[in-house]
Amino acid sequence: MTNHLFSLVRDGVPDPAKTVIETPEGRRYTYADLIARSGAYAAALRAAGVETGDRVAVQVEKSPEVIFLYLGAVRAGAVFLPLNTAYTPAEIGYFLNDAEPAVFVCDPGRRDALAEAAAGVRRIWTLDGAGGGSAAEAADRAGDAGSAFADVPRGPEDLAAILYTSGTTGRSKGAMLTHDNLASNARTLVDFWRFTADDVLIHALPVFHTHGLFVATNTVLASGGSMLFLPRLDPKLILSLMPRASVLMGVPTFYTRLLKEPGLSPEAAGDMRLFVSGSAPLLAETHRAWQARTGHAILERYGMTETNMSTSNPYAGDRVAGTVGFPLPGVSLRVVDPETGAALGPDAVGMIEVKGPNVFLGYWRMPEKTAAEFRADGFFITGDLGKVDDRGYVHIVGRGKDLIISGGFNVYPKEVETEIDALPGVVESAVIGLSHPDFGEAVTAVVVGGPGCPDEAGVQAALEGRLARFKCPKRVLFVSELPRNTMGKVQKNLLRDAHAELYRD
Repeated sequence: MTNHLFSLVRDGVPDPAKTVIETPEGRRYTYADLIARSGAYAAALRAAGVETGDRVAVQVEKSPEVIFLYLGAVRAGAVFLPLNTAYTPAEIGYFLNDAEPAVFVCDPGRRDALAEAAAGVRRIWTLDGAGGGSAAEAADRAGDAGSAFADVPRGPEDLAAILYTSGTTGRSKGAMLTHDNLASNARTLVDFWRFTADDVLIHALPVFHTHGLFVATNTVLASGGSMLFLPRLDPKLILSLMPRASVLMGVPTFYTRLLKEPGLSPEAAGDMRLFVSGSAPLLAETHRAWQARTGHAILERYGMTETNMSTSNPYAGDRVAGTVGFPLPGVSLRVVDPETGAALGPDAVGMIEVKGPNVFLGYWRMPEKTAAEFRADGFFITGDLGKVDDRGYVHIVGRGKDLIISGGFNVYPKEVETEIDALPGVVESAVIGLSHPDFGEAVTAVVVGGPGCPDEAGVQAALEGRLARFKCPKRVLFVSELPRNTMGKVQKNLLRDAHAELYRD
């Protein structure tokens, strides 16, 4: 048996001497470097006592070394667990307690702050953006043995990664992704989006998220392509790199920011063949503005942590603004009545359910929650509301689950409300997502205050350090009472309607 997911990378290598990653500073890493460096990390993990199936949790800044560490964990037979760099020590403590990793890798500058959160982890390593730290040192010590590392055999159904995702109740849940969930989806995207070894991807996405780590990186590696590896979104830099690239993958924020660049033109994008958007809804007006400025139609697709990519607008064909295209090959999608599960016809809005090799194994240590999210015939209940039109295009019209997607990241309102409600003087709060031209949705708090309640700036300041920045409200509004129905449930739809224009220019 081979290592199923890493075989994807080995099979995609066109020439070991070819550059696979290039940084803005001009550092270049070849496919041979990638094989050797990931092997060194794999050897170091096994030498540290990491056994098959153990978790390796990672919260570090983006760098090529993170990709090597990810592949090294896979080759070592471990389960890779990337964590958002914005998570606070309190949040990290929850993830580490729940996942019980054998190794936790963090930024050197945060080790002391995370010491209490990681107290139960038997080995803590550090890794910085320049590729230094104890994790890199351990890989270096593995030496020649690492470069010739014999991959731990893992099959298609073995666990490769856990990504924590927001839920409808309680704290985040760990979505368990198998080797074939990731490998099959990458191979499908290579074919569907027509990736080849000639492609150069501008990679400006974070690598703790399924979009940047799996959709972008795995697709490039499976095709033998290359990446211009940016630490973060930098519109001017992205624009300057377009003549050297062929593909950009981003969230809607990428495109709204790039549209503000005066140099964006058909000539600037002339060497590009594909612009992909996902992780949050792309406004139809952004789609139209981009096509007018560049001559390119953005390809919007639909996926989630639990399913990887499920649908995509066509590569050749109409990329319809406001839709997410068709189910990918091998993926079955249906729209059903949320109450009965009965299949609905064209243009009828209901719950989206999907089934295929892309769909996750279940939630980490939550068998009852897993069972509740799957139908008896294996379809996963996404929690997203949508419809399929008479041409077969899938439309996402909302979310049944009470989630906000801001800048491509999921925010569960209850977690934010709990922190706000604990502040002195706050009677109650409701957190909603409102349309935002840059972030897709902006986290917005509506607060009922009493004596001693802090003002807007005071609420925002109190949440700093308690919540990751992307979860903190961009605005805090104050009302005398929250609207409720006859059953006493807060009607957030009325709040969204009342403040729909808050972030409009």
